[in-house]
Amino acid sequence: MGYVNAIGKYQIGRTIGEGTFAKVKLAVNTENGQYVAIKIIDKHMVVENNLTNQVKSEIRTMKLLRHPNIVRIHEVIGTKTKIHIVMEYVSGGQLSDRMSYVRRLDEKHARKHFQQLIDAVDYCHCRGVYHRDLKPQNLLLGSKDNLKVSDFGLSALRKPGDVLSTACGSPSYVAPELLANKGYEGAAADVWSCGVILFELLAGCLPFDDQSLMNLYRKILRAEYTFPEWFTESQKILISRILDPNPKTRITTAEIIEDQWFQTNYEPAVRTECEEDINFDDVHAAFSSVKDNEKHKTTLGSKLTINETIEKIEAAAKDVSLSVERMNNSKVKIHPKQKMTRCSRSCFNLSAEVIEVAPTHCVVEISKSLGELEPYTKFCKSLSSMLLTEESGASSETQAPKEVIVNSKNINQSESFGQKDDKDTIDKQGHSSS
Repeated sequence: MGYVNAIGKYQIGRTIGEGTFAKVKLAVNTENGQYVAIKIIDKHMVVENNLTNQVKSEIRTMKLLRHPNIVRIHEVIGTKTKIHIVMEYVSGGQLSDRMSYVRRLDEKHARKHFQQLIDAVDYCHCRGVYHRDLKPQNLLLGSKDNLKVSDFGLSALRKPGDVLSTACGSPSYVAPELLANKGYEGAAADVWSCGVILFELLAGCLPFDDQSLMNLYRKILRAEYTFPEWFTESQKILISRILDPNPKTRITTAEIIEDQWFQTNYEPAVRTECEEDINFDDVHAAFSSVKDNEKHKTTLGSKLTINETIEKIEAAAKDVSLSVERMNNSKVKIHPKQKMTRCSRSCFNLSAEVIEVAPTHCVVEISKSLGELEPYTKFCKSLSSMLLTEESGASSETQAPKEVIVNSKNINQSESFGQKDDKDTIDKQGHSSS
């Protein structure tokens, strides 16, 4: 393949995948000649769409998982504008591509893929990881037709039994309890998706399908589906136990593994646990310069003395889990509350300076040059609200702090710190982290 550029020890070649915010390139490790896939993410697009935490979560989760049926991350490399996630290269493409031209698989191959899927999912669940977007598009086929789970962008890391609340995933594969807008267990939801995939592999079509999203959800809630005539009795029994609309009585991964049909020619995966500590330094470094070319500055008015205003700053910081370090009588630095390494502290640069205009009238200038935007936004809102309550005759509305965003190209000014709501949504096309 032709190489056009390089990042670190990797020579980057042609594009093998593309999403809204990222491209996946085929590359080669110049030290050992090994092929890898590099997911290249645009930092600006990630920040603008409030996806920083989601991308970080996906990388950390995949770094924690070491299983032959899960795509492995080798390392993460950051530049000023891009994040490069160096992953295991899986040459066979998506399982969905295979299904598009073979329609349905024979029992032998369908069972093999399902066994590998359940092995990977059971491994994840034992470590408190719930994928929440299992579908053929997120299952890759490698050498010897071995299946590998990818795309943990919607995954959740929780203790077993913890209840999740965010409804996510792809409509045809989503469990009925997610549609009820109540809490649900991630393990049971993943098992349901595995059942839909098994049905699709054997039937060549989805168990639940309708052009109308409302009709589709109605079928899922009632578990209304029909087995093709070629399904065996053992296949029907297993799928019926998986596609149980009641998550409390739905079969578990451990019970699936003990099923007679599943056990046929079953070869459990040989897990390669890594004894060494998982290192996240490359993840921190890759995100350290996110939006480092943009500086945010907010100005607020205060009808208090300098000392009283500093106290309000300390209270506002505490309100949003930040801590204050006084630099002098009028300037403070603001940090996350939890203990941080020297490296991680340097990746968060937020400060506030109080300028006295009159004995009981000050101006507060809040500046952010490094780090994520969300803590800065929350702090500004909190301080704005606290300063407002001190003003006599103030209205009940929170004052809108004036923000200035400065970068090398332009200066934009906005009147308020509106933040997008984190809505629980399921879109018909499904979600992808890319």
